[in-house]
Amino acid sequence: MYERRHEKLASRAHFTRRVIRHGTLAVSVVAGALFVGILGYHTIGGLGWIDSYLNAAMILGGMGPVNPLETPAAKLFAGTYALFAGLVFITISGIILAPFLHRLMHLFHLEK
Repeated sequence: MYERRHEKLASRAHFTRRVIRHGTLAVSVVAGALFVGILGYHTIGGLGWIDSYLNAAMILGGMGPVNPLETPAAKLFAGTYALFAGLVFITISGIILAPFLHRLMHLFHLEK
């Protein structure tokens, strides 16, 4: 997927395609995490679809929940989902930064 240290630097077009692929993967991870949150808030939390979407989106965005949850199962889900959302943030940060950091590191190792 990435060029090795002894290989020449990828062309700008190839690098652009790589960035687009990584961006698409990051959006897919966020969409999957949002889907998990919506489904969990709806089935476990007993919220409607719109409120489930709102709560999941707010948690993924780092803002916190909107609707109060009544049952212990819903509260456990919300806490677990909040921890999961933190890991999703770290994951997508790595996915998005990887091509840029790799290119920067590759520039340091170019033979002149």
